Amino acid sequence: MPRKSLAARVAAAAVLVSAAIIPVTSASAVTWGANYFPNVPLTTQDGKTVHFFDDLLKGKKVVINFIYTKCGDSCPLETARMAQVQRILGARMGRDIFFYSFSIDPVRDTPAELKSYAQKFHTGPGWLFLTGKKADIELIRRKLGQQARAEDNELTDHSTSLMIGNVDSGEWIKDSSLDNPQYIAAMIRDWLSDYSNQGPVKSYTEATPLPEYVSNTGAYLFQTRCAACHTIGQGDSVGPDLLGVTKNRKREWLTNFIALPNVMIAKKDPLAVSLYARYNQLLMPNLRLNDVDLKNLLGFLEAQDALPRGQAKAEAPAAR
Repeated sequence: MPRKSLAARVAAAAVLVSAAIIPVTSASAVTWGANYFPNVPLTTQDGKTVHFFDDLLKGKKVVINFIYTKCGDSCPLETARMAQVQRILGARMGRDIFFYSFSIDPVRDTPAELKSYAQKFHTGPGWLFLTGKKADIELIRRKLGQQARAEDNELTDHSTSLMIGNVDSGEWIKDSSLDNPQYIAAMIRDWLSDYSNQGPVKSYTEATPLPEYVSNTGAYLFQTRCAACHTIGQGDSVGPDLLGVTKNRKREWLTNFIALPNVMIAKKDPLAVSLYARYNQLLMPNLRLNDVDLKNLLGFLEAQDALPRGQAKAEAPAAR
């Protein structure tokens, strides 16, 4: 998948944080409905048969993404991020907002595999993981504009975008699944809400100060790449609490593990294998960080470990 420069991602984060104080309008949305979507049969992680339009979309407000359970890159991070958003949305999940994660590897991703994967991320009501015939999954993917390009690998080059839709109004928008979870949740809540009785929109001058990660590249990397699965000083989440990690692990090991966790597992590194077994056999994704990014991320973790006890903190709430 194409990667933006870190500077571009930081700039984008600043824009997104500011934009979160105003609603997303339908001006940039597209209109889709029953005459557009197929009603193909699908199977949930619990083995239940459902139909794409009649059971999943009709009359609902939905968030859709595409993953596969054997993914060693973006999928675990994407799913962990959505788990954070699920927690923030709270009681609205399964009541008026529904999450759907479709496997793009339906041959290997049986309902049992999807159920096990969902449990590793502590998913709850209102979030279904779905599989089906490959042709049907690809049709849905194409209708949502999420298919791989002809020159791309349909698995490893899949999109990490979320499709957010108000099916009754026929309006849909796209967002990155790797954005700040508070921003994603705010956009889902705000864009899927009725603004007919809304008062004046706040001015940008009333925006809260930008968080540390906008100006600190190490903090930004932690917030965007690590905070979905890890906290700093708030206890274990999907992965281990990272408080003290730079004191308890050799820098060379940390650098190698963050850079190439899949290789460390494949080579049977004792500590990497132990962590893999301890945390539900959930493979840490390969974040594809360059040497500069690795240095900045480790520098941020070292700075957190150097703070007086109790002052280190994660940059975003983790899914539990």
